[in-house]
Amino acid sequence: MLVLIGPSASGKTEVAKILISKYGMKRLITYTTRIKRKGEIDGRDYHFVSTAEFSKLDSLNEFVETTFYNGNYYGSRRKDISLDKVVILDPNGLLNYAYRMRSKITTIFLEAPKEIRKERMVKRGDDPELIKLRLEKDDAIFKTEKLPLDFIVQNNGIDLDALADKVYNLYQNHQEN
Repeated sequence: MLVLIGPSASGKTEVAKILISKYGMKRLITYTTRIKRKGEIDGRDYHFVSTAEFSKLDSLNEFVETTFYNGNYYGSRRKDISLDKVVILDPNGLLNYAYRMRSKITTIFLEAPKEIRKERMVKRGDDPELIKLRLEKDDAIFKTEKLPLDFIVQNNGIDLDALADKVYNLYQNHQEN
């Protein structure tokens, strides 16, 4: 399984979309209590559930991992896990996956300068206060030296197709070794 990790607006979702369309990977669709953004579809982007629904699934031990990030719950449901998928996680999710299945995952951190990430969040219509909060929190949360990473890939505004190609090649080479 390919695990993508990185701060807000580092390109994780766009790279995952390209990996799926260009290379036939499947996306592990996680559960969240976050409100849908414009253009997102339930069951394609996330399984959008209420906090009560999420808590019920959690109490039934349905999740491999859960995390609370930027005021919302996220989790990967056990029944959805398979090795031919790509998943986007935060550091807590990655640590849980690494603990349970380290030899079966390839972890790639997408790193992007703060100015570029801020510009992307503005373009996608994020609330200005949320942008400020996310940028501040991400500095504290995404400490690469504390994470079990296989690769760190710079996303300094590179063409997304080229970035996805690089990620996929790293993933393939790592799986073969």
